[in-house]
Amino acid sequence: MAMFQRSLVRVAHRGGASLAPENTLAAFRNALTMPVDMVELDVQLSRDGQVVVFHDATVERLTNGEGNLLDLDFSYLRSLNAAAHFPGGWPQEQQIPTLGEVLSLARNRMKVCIEIKFSERDGNFGRYPRIAEAVVREVRAAKMVERVMIISFDWVTLSRLRRLEPGLLTGALVSEQVWSMADDPGLVKLCKQVTLAGCNWVNLDRQLYTPEVLSIIHQNGFKLGLWTVNELDDLQQLAGAGVDSLTTDRPDLFAYL
Repeated sequence: MAMFQRSLVRVAHRGGASLAPENTLAAFRNALTMPVDMVELDVQLSRDGQVVVFHDATVERLTNGEGNLLDLDFSYLRSLNAAAHFPGGWPQEQQIPTLGEVLSLARNRMKVCIEIKFSERDGNFGRYPRIAEAVVREVRAAKMVERVMIISFDWVTLSRLRRLEPGLLTGALVSEQVWSMADDPGLVKLCKQVTLAGCNWVNLDRQLYTPEVLSIIHQNGFKLGLWTVNELDDLQQLAGAGVDSLTTDRPDLFAYL
């Protein structure tokens, strides 16, 4: 198998969510055994202000608990089993980790992609107060400013992060809801907005990818990452096309690139 571009950044989505319980230390440890350059994770704040690694606004899908993160203290979140509903079961219970714990695990071993989530209640989205400051504090404490990328659909927070810590790499997340691909002017406008947000990367839903998108994003000076690509054929095709990063729930498949 021919080796694709060496610059391709291989990213384990939530640590490799198909292989181990997502966003747990078990998943991140497993990713460390894979041909992976970076682990991706999601961060939110508990009610009492702890930066926790968790994707959903509510805990029911992944844990044996119930409730919205907005209402739950760290002590309760820590009591839950984040592997409770992993398909096929998982041999050990897994706590919801803190960002600091994951950074400590990854330090000197792997880069980390941190997605800052919106808060959400009943379909209404909000911004966790001072989450940018909290994340920067954790990254600095781990001495990993140059080893992380921070991504978000919240481009205002990304802009704030760059003001707080200019050395951070940031990536603007783009989904179909964020950007209509109906015409090229939409893409030009997007690039201008990403520039204003101070981002280095555009991280795009892979369903929105076309070769033209890759060309225009590169012409505007950004790198392009795609998520979430879980089929080997797609990973091989997109790696060969020259995208800059690929994010997958199946990081074991990177062995075949």
